[in-house]
Amino acid sequence: MTAVLTAGRLLGAGHPDLRGHDTAHGPLPRLPHDVLIGVVRDAGLTGHGGAGFPTHVKLAAVRGHAGGRRPPVVVGNGAEGEPGSAKDRTLLARAPHLVLDGLQLAAAAVGAAKAHLYVRPASAGPLARAVRERRAAGRDPVPVVVHQAQEAFLSGEESAVVSVLSGGRAVPRDKLRRVTESGVGGAPTLVQNVETLAQLALVARHGADWFRRSRTFLATVTGPVGRPGVYEVPHGVALTALLAAAGGPVAAPRAVLVGGFHGAWVPAAAVDVPMSREGLAPYGASPGAGVVIPLAAGECGLARTARIVGYLAGAGAKQCGPCLNGLPRLAATMAALARMEGDPSLPAGVARLAALVRGRGACGHPDGTVRLIRSAMTVFADDVTAHLHGSCLDGARP
Repeated sequence: MTAVLTAGRLLGAGHPDLRGHDTAHGPLPRLPHDVLIGVVRDAGLTGHGGAGFPTHVKLAAVRGHAGGRRPPVVVGNGAEGEPGSAKDRTLLARAPHLVLDGLQLAAAAVGAAKAHLYVRPASAGPLARAVRERRAAGRDPVPVVVHQAQEAFLSGEESAVVSVLSGGRAVPRDKLRRVTESGVGGAPTLVQNVETLAQLALVARHGADWFRRSRTFLATVTGPVGRPGVYEVPHGVALTALLAAAGGPVAAPRAVLVGGFHGAWVPAAAVDVPMSREGLAPYGASPGAGVVIPLAAGECGLARTARIVGYLAGAGAKQCGPCLNGLPRLAATMAALARMEGDPSLPAGVARLAALVRGRGACGHPDGTVRLIRSAMTVFADDVTAHLHGSCLDGARP
């Protein structure tokens, strides 16, 4: 996948070496923790790993547990387990020092004594070199350790990251205690996506007003488009404009998957929608990790969804009932519907299983899968009817 860069401050001004980074971005300000958290709050910075949680809330929560027996820990999360996403590895290759600046700012804000970067294997070597370069320059007061993430869908889930860095497996853990209270080694822990950390470094340098005016985000546009790649675009850009920047769809799509495999389908009639939480909310979608995938011409939306759900069912940690039983049953029911088996009870079966699974998982994986399924059953409602009668609107054969 080719990264197509814009003039944005994340990628367009990116430099893999420290000298170029300093020339492009200037010195990193050292702000008191309460001032930094306030600026982040006023800027409206949210997470870019998928959930979109307000960054200042997480910073304040971990800071509130500083001073205890174990000093806080910060983690830059670049595991990027979402199959359709390439933004984090692109950012780490183009602008590693912007991410490392953000990691140091986060460490100072929460009073951390240790910092970790948890990234895909291909990113680990270059990042380790960047860390050594900064160490030789006496740049970072908080030591940083680079770790290789397992290449799996759930490897970047917050509690799975904590589990690995605590010596365990890359699977989510129970939510009896939040990681902001007890994370890596039992210490209060901030886990923040690497794009969010890069954005944090820009907020600290330029302020909240600048960020609200100039805010951009990274999107991975893939599938049947002219120029698949990673794009830095303004927050709230129209979905049609983002697709056009990627060379446009090869053919007019019936729907576009927004937010990745835990995202939702946006129908063709709504592709002028802004790429923002507010703009996408009517369709049950959000920008998530910035993944955009048009449905190929002639491809059945139900069949595509069934394949994704089958993948998600296999990607679960199998630690709770929804992952062990619910998702495989949902995958089998969606597959039967996609095969046009003609059983009139299938749509009701999908709805019943989705209701049983939602809200009962040990992590957000079952809920994300249900979101995708419910979106497909709505956007492709006419296809459901056609499949029950043994035909497909896109010409697929039983």
